[in-house]
Amino acid sequence: MLLGCHVSFSGDGLLGSAKQAYLYGANTFMFYTGAPQNTMRKPLDDEYILQAQQFMKSHGFDIENVICHAPYIINLANQQDMEKWNFSIAFLRQEIDRCLQMGVKKIVVHPGSAVGITHAEGISHIIEAMNEVVLDKDILILFETMAGKGNECAGTLLEVKQLLDGVKETNKFGVCLDTCHLNDAGYDMTDFDSFLEEFDEIIGLDKIFCVHLNDSKNERGSHKDRHENIGFGTISFEALLAILYHEKLKHVPKILETPFVSKTKEDKKREYPPYRFEIEMLKQKKFNPLLLDQIRDFYKNA
Repeated sequence: MLLGCHVSFSGDGLLGSAKQAYLYGANTFMFYTGAPQNTMRKPLDDEYILQAQQFMKSHGFDIENVICHAPYIINLANQQDMEKWNFSIAFLRQEIDRCLQMGVKKIVVHPGSAVGITHAEGISHIIEAMNEVVLDKDILILFETMAGKGNECAGTLLEVKQLLDGVKETNKFGVCLDTCHLNDAGYDMTDFDSFLEEFDEIIGLDKIFCVHLNDSKNERGSHKDRHENIGFGTISFEALLAILYHEKLKHVPKILETPFVSKTKEDKKREYPPYRFEIEMLKQKKFNPLLLDQIRDFYKNA
């Protein structure tokens, strides 16, 4: 079982990320190379990278299973402002270069939002951009399944297929399933076998390289994209556990992106990561309805 979570990249960069994941009981992880909502990036430190690679080797991490997430501000679907569109291409190529410098070969991308245009036009623009992005890059780009919120592209498996069919170097592209997004897009995560059959018919299971394992605050088909802690949402602990341990996805990294927990129910200003507790609960295969209160108790004196 490959189970990890989103970790911070601040401080020692990849080294700090790996140490944080290990502290949480994870054996893989996902990170941003900087804040996802802006373009500010610190230069990478090769010494920290070397130390990170050594740490991962000695602590049971395979860097092939480590995932980078591209920043949210990249939008490859919209060409109405060509300067912004070209910047998104250049910035994504820069993020890929940073990944490759660290030895990370997989990056998850939100395909983009078709604001003021049709989805067909948006998908065409994404394909055009991606063909330019991967030029001379030894990378695997994973299109994330989206909730279909607003003008998001890739809110259906058919749109994901259109993206994969349109790119030239198909070996450089795959899919990252997001259970919250899929639920909110209308897919039944409580019947995951049927979903995988549908995915296999439309796209092919060999294109799944990552799963974001999240519960959802919303009813199926709401198109809202609001993540919930494992077992506390509408998907259920049992359904997510079945996805985590599914035999057909045994070698696919599962990454938690669940909400941080506030110190108290009233104080939302200070929030803490739930991952070590959720990972332990998933390993034990038993839902703990008191988990969020126990997390608050743990951080009470932090």
